[in-house]
Amino acid sequence: MTQQSSPFRPDVSIIPIHGKSPQIHDSAFIAPGCRIIGDVTIGPDSSIWYNCVIRADVNRIVIGARSNIQDGTVIHCDSPGPMQPDGFPTTIGDDVLVGHNAMIHGCTLEDRAFVGLSATVMNGCVIEGDAMLAAGAMLTQGKRMQARELWAGTPAKLLRTQPDAAIAEMRLGVAHYVENAKHHAAAIAAARDGQA
Repeated sequence: MTQQSSPFRPDVSIIPIHGKSPQIHDSAFIAPGCRIIGDVTIGPDSSIWYNCVIRADVNRIVIGARSNIQDGTVIHCDSPGPMQPDGFPTTIGDDVLVGHNAMIHGCTLEDRAFVGLSATVMNGCVIEGDAMLAAGAMLTQGKRMQARELWAGTPAKLLRTQPDAAIAEMRLGVAHYVENAKHHAAAIAAARDGQA
């Protein structure tokens, strides 16, 4: 882990606050335009895509290995208070897919969870492994999606259990993003060196 990025990461803000600095694994891909603030941990081979904001100024945010946070997503947390002494940190496990423009706030996405594009996950929610929140859905505060469930709508509700084929496709998506991140990192480095 490194506080200051040793890989080439142009137009990326990595900002300490309240004595806490982002800890980003050297193998993680951080695309241009990202803003990463405070008590953030990002694990190996994860990818944070263009113009994401990850702001851990009032609690912690942890992103595991091989997870991808796609373009324009905002991740935040919530501070401790009288009703919630620990507040609401955000914990994202390994092999998690988060679609473009998602809003992830004070929740837990367990290993292999999937959040569709433009979906919202609110404080205290848990999405278990191999569960999918559909595009555009809003998972309201404190809800728990069980493993392999598909939820959709605003507010989100259970639609069905996911078949094996859908689970397999999600796992392929994780592998794709790990590989695609390497291509983007190489393209950004080539642009720096005038080889694009």
